[in-house]
Amino acid sequence: MTMSAAGVPAPAAPGELQRIADRSWFDRPAADLAADLLGCLLVHDGPDGRVAGRLVEVEAYRGPEDLAAHSARGLTARNAVMFGPPGHLYVYLVYGLHRCANVVCGPGGKPEAVLLRAAALTEGAELARLRRGDVGHARLASGPGNLGAAFGLDRTLNGTDLLAGPVWLARGTPPRRVVRRPRIGVAYAGAWAARPLRFLDPDDPHVSRR
Repeated sequence: MTMSAAGVPAPAAPGELQRIADRSWFDRPAADLAADLLGCLLVHDGPDGRVAGRLVEVEAYRGPEDLAAHSARGLTARNAVMFGPPGHLYVYLVYGLHRCANVVCGPGGKPEAVLLRAAALTEGAELARLRRGDVGHARLASGPGNLGAAFGLDRTLNGTDLLAGPVWLARGTPPRRVVRRPRIGVAYAGAWAARPLRFLDPDDPHVSRR
């Protein structure tokens, strides 16, 4: 985002991404943030170049009472970022292989987060394909592990401040419709598994297949 001579944000130029730079925007319940993340742009300005994409599917994790949330296990070395300030990136490995990226939120220091499940790439598709292999565009960042790989989000980026980068979020166009469904792969969480905490754009072909 450019700045005026007075030191305040200037209006975005045509084609310029409008970075989300207000930490209070993240300091709210995961379910509220999840709905507003749809349509936002996820951007990684990495050493190999930029990958950017519109978020089309996310999942909310609502803190220690949510048995599917990592914070339900209490503070650990793995999930410490969730217990810190909102607006940071929480990256963890599944089965030691798949990299899953989450946006840490609140409210008021409560350790909640939103898992980024799928994105429609708008920049850097060739770089993403180098990382993902020869797959169709709609599948490059479809599914949380695929999104992490396509964007080059590894554990070295765990704890990244999304207000400072190199991973950041920009405002986009909200989808015309938002559908809420149960989260995927959390059957162990009992009644929490049935709660409609997965948010997606039902009209977008880049959402995950399940």
